[in-house]
Amino acid sequence: MTNVVKEVVLENNINANVEKVEDIMKIMEFNVMSTPALVIDNVVTIKGRIPSKEEVLTLLS
Repeated sequence: MTNVVKEVVLENNINANVEKVEDIMKIMEFNVMSTPALVIDNVVTIKGRIPSKEEVLTLLS
């Protein structure tokens, strides 16, 4: 998922900080039990699947 998000950010000149979190304790802070997950502005927007570029763009717009 990280690659998809990074591609969308670069291709659309979006000012965003993309971070891949692998620390289980940080992941659990968001009550995410199935990965991957996408968190935008501290809100879990997607979990348990890899979104399309179009979906990521919509979420970031």
